[in-house]
Amino acid sequence: MDAHELIKALRVAERLKDATRHCYTSGGRQESVAEHSWRISLMAYFIKDKFPEANINKVIQMCLIHDLGEAFTGDIPTFIKTQDDKNKEESLLYSWVKTLPAPFDKEMFSLYQEMSEQKTLEAKLYKAMDSLEALIQHNESNINTWSENEYGLNLVYADDRVNFSSFLKELREHIREETIEKIETINN
Repeated sequence: MDAHELIKALRVAERLKDATRHCYTSGGRQESVAEHSWRISLMAYFIKDKFPEANINKVIQMCLIHDLGEAFTGDIPTFIKTQDDKNKEESLLYSWVKTLPAPFDKEMFSLYQEMSEQKTLEAKLYKAMDSLEALIQHNESNINTWSENEYGLNLVYADDRVNFSSFLKELREHIREETIEKIETINN
């Protein structure tokens, strides 16, 4: 990738710094999509010893690129995102990926296909961490920023995405315990 192409690609990615998510930070401001992608990438790095059979570099790549489609559509919370929204985001993303120079166009498209199919350990890890990080962030945010449906959703969300790993099931349970403690603080 030459310097001009690199800057052009980074300009698209820069949009994620301004694309806010439904979640808030512990400091009280809305989290950006870029911040979420960075933290799940860091999670992948930190858990690499738990999954020695996984290609953690590939997992980190998946984490870094997983929300690039939101540079075109913005973030739509998972609990209101429709199939039409998903299709539009995917179409815009794939159109952009095709404009990238080789080998990035084919590499990125291949990663997205693998992520979508959810068959490999790497794809399952990225997807689980994507969901778990969102739950961790909710637990770190002020509970006043939660929507009504999140009180129940945060207790069950991602359960299905961690079933392949005893470590991730343990992590999910710890996050659930923190969620229960957080909810109990407003009920007392």
